Amino acid sequence: MNLSFQHLIPSTFSDSSRVWIYQSNRIFTLSEALTIEKILEDFTANWKSHGTPVQGFGTLFFGQFIILMADEEVTGVSGCSTDSSVRLIKALEEEYRVSMFDRMNLAFCINEKVQLLPFPQLNYAIDKAFIDKETLFFDNTVLTKAELLDRWITPLSTSWLGKRILPQGHQ
Repeated sequence: MNLSFQHLIPSTFSDSSRVWIYQSNRIFTLSEALTIEKILEDFTANWKSHGTPVQGFGTLFFGQFIILMADEEVTGVSGCSTDSSVRLIKALEEEYRVSMFDRMNLAFCINEKVQLLPFPQLNYAIDKAFIDKETLFFDNTVLTKAELLDRWITPLSTSWLGKRILPQGHQ
């Protein structure tokens, strides 16, 4: 699986641009993905904060992750503009019958594809060697463009999750 995505992120956005990652509980079909890409393009082209256009970017990565980004060095993002993005994601959830807000589903790259693992099953997966410290983890808690580029996809051992759950000596 080609996990290279950095070249698709707008280079004109500042490294401090705010990022929101929404992970679907399933991969979208090709038809759904193409429609979602168009919806995200339309949304970001018309995204406003108190009437001022937001320099925004939205895309679907790996058929499962919606990334929204706003360059706040151009226009600050207010509560209302953030609310509008959340409404968009909720509408997509309803339209495509997916869950985009379940933070208990963790994403890993296993056998060349994105695999979701419910948080309560994490220790079992480690104990049975389904995942290990080198397994790539999608850290959807990143908040900025710089963090997205540097540590969105990272070995479990270097992530916040790995530091919390891996036994000492396994990191």
